[in-house]
Amino acid sequence: MTTPMPGPPSAAPPGAWLRSPAALGRATAVLLGLVIAADLFACYADLLEMDVTGDLADGVTGAEVIDRADHADALYGIAGIAQGGALVATAVVYLCWLWRIRVNAEVFDASRHRMKRGWTIGAWFCPVVNLWFPRRIVADSWDASAPWGSRSGHTPVNAWWTLWLVSLFVGRFADRSSRQAETADELREAAGTMLFSDCLDIAAAVLAIVVVVRLTRMQERKVLSGELPAPAHG
Repeated sequence: MTTPMPGPPSAAPPGAWLRSPAALGRATAVLLGLVIAADLFACYADLLEMDVTGDLADGVTGAEVIDRADHADALYGIAGIAQGGALVATAVVYLCWLWRIRVNAEVFDASRHRMKRGWTIGAWFCPVVNLWFPRRIVADSWDASAPWGSRSGHTPVNAWWTLWLVSLFVGRFADRSSRQAETADELREAAGTMLFSDCLDIAAAVLAIVVVVRLTRMQERKVLSGELPAPAHG
């Protein structure tokens, strides 16, 4: 079945005006790169943890393996702090970028949005609905920002959101496994699960950068085209 061509854009609601998302888009992409760097460091810590717990599970003893275990545990903790800090900083800037994107998208075509503007921020913090509301907001903004009269697919958005959800659930499972692990074998398995989670998070962050860059560029091109359904206010 073919996707129907979009109808004509509707005028922007009161309180919506165009502002360039370029600076916030660049800042968000850079901070997502920081998230990737923190995840790569975490992967290194995961590998060290797996290596030393594997030796302990095999019965290796002595001061050398104890020192390695202490070093691996220290890096494990530092990696967790680095990931948390990078995530918080990125989330703040990302939400600022997304708000700017959403307001611009309302100027382009107010009829495209299935949810009120307040959900742009609130959807991320409401249990249960945060599993699909944010994706819907980004997809609607994507549609409104696409070139006039074109059929816009959601493949990058869907791929990003799917990986983000998978990494979130795997990460929670890995964290719980790590906290509950008592034996060396259990610690090694937990570290392996955490490694998988960190790799998923890297992939999700890469796709998030793709979505941020493409959506920002679409809006910039549309602003430069000068074709708006209603006059934009400075």
